[in-house]
Amino acid sequence: MPYVELDGARVYYETHGAGAPLVLIPGFGAGAWIWFKQVPALERACRVILFDPRGVGRSVARDEPFSTKLLADDVAALLDHLGIERADVAGASFGGFVALEFALEHPDRLKKLILCCTSAGGAMHVAPDAEVLVRLASTQGLNTEERMRENLLLAFSPEYVARERDEVERVIALRAACPVPEFVYRRQLQAALAFDAGARLGAISSPTLVITGDADRIVPAENSRRLAAAIPRSRLQVIAGGSHSFFIEQAEEFNRAVLDFLFEDQRDCDEDVRRQGAKGE
Repeated sequence: MPYVELDGARVYYETHGAGAPLVLIPGFGAGAWIWFKQVPALERACRVILFDPRGVGRSVARDEPFSTKLLADDVAALLDHLGIERADVAGASFGGFVALEFALEHPDRLKKLILCCTSAGGAMHVAPDAEVLVRLASTQGLNTEERMRENLLLAFSPEYVARERDEVERVIALRAACPVPEFVYRRQLQAALAFDAGARLGAISSPTLVITGDADRIVPAENSRRLAAAIPRSRLQVIAGGSHSFFIEQAEEFNRAVLDFLFEDQRDCDEDVRRQGAKGE
């Protein structure tokens, strides 16, 4: 399995496809597995780069403080390891924090930025309902089947859970196969609470797609509206009925939005590849 050696960590990564490089950054406690509905679609047009963040799944790390800057530096180091000068970068939820930090700390390495179901943190952050916040606040027992199931189900819409039971169980199984030490949850939570990009958003110069679901119970859509209003070259896309996991629930719509955004400036882009790629065909 491929790894990159970093300061205080050994990070697992994988690549798919041979096009323009696209880094996908997973959310809180998640690993490369969470993009299982993106790889078949996006690898047709992009070199998709996935990784387990330090300490997650197949990656290892020391129990020491994390920051979003450290995790963004990990992405830059991974690009160095792969010999990639610049890449498109997408991040979901906590991974969006890391993607924002990457845009701010490594602007010369970024082509286009995609922010999914995330926020600027700090005073700009719009919190979920109190009941949801209480359920998310504790990092204890997150590797138990009960907590995994509880938190993952919160990330989906009730309608999807009722309709797609087999796929929901698949997601739970993928998460169960990606162990996360409790200290990593704790360090990621500390990094998330310390993150505040609000005053810096105006410095982001890369074209940016901000995408959210209007039924997200974990990171309310208002967060994305605020991001899109503050980032100069950004646009907002709202997925109707989209939960916090819209990139799984409405994968085809999300994949098409990503491909359209990444390749809109390339007139010679093969429209058929983009159209079929969104379906993963």
